[in-house]
Amino acid sequence: MSNLIKILKNGIIDENPTFVQVIGMCPTLAVTSSAINGIGMGLSTAVVLSCSNLAISLLRKIVPDKIRIPCFVVVIATFVTIVQMMLKAYMPALDAALGLYIPLIVVNCLILARAEAYACKNKPVDSFVDGIGMGLGFTLGLTALGAVREILGAGSIFGFVFLPAQFNTLLFILPPGAFLTLGFLMAIFNKVTKKKA
Repeated sequence: MSNLIKILKNGIIDENPTFVQVIGMCPTLAVTSSAINGIGMGLSTAVVLSCSNLAISLLRKIVPDKIRIPCFVVVIATFVTIVQMMLKAYMPALDAALGLYIPLIVVNCLILARAEAYACKNKPVDSFVDGIGMGLGFTLGLTALGAVREILGAGSIFGFVFLPAQFNTLLFILPPGAFLTLGFLMAIFNKVTKKKA
């Protein structure tokens, strides 16, 4: 049990995909203009990551080494398709907001990296928990980035407006604001976590 908690903590804090490993930057910077988009993209990725890690770990002894990457991509694409269909059916507004970035989860380097580095070498339960941890870490990063950008750029959070329009800074909703916000959040995250070390 303590090993599973350590694996979970590793994905959320120690090897956070957004703030420590700096992988999966395309969706991180593109869809995080609001907190709800960050949560939606993060949780979609977390579901795909945990399910594909479990499936790849179960198949690791069956799949020949020479074709493991194409097999990983097929497994990941299957779960991405399921997630996309669920979003279209039950959350069409979020599906429309995330648009093309949901199908692009298939080629998100975070998912393929975890399949190659962890799932194909570890037991199914550990791989599943690793997927949950990394997915929650990614969700945390995207949500924090989206929340800060939404607050500074639109004066709102989760659509609730609390600042008048004259206090909004449009820069934070635009792509340069994503880079600036990510840089500041990475600095804060690393300052807090390195302080413990």
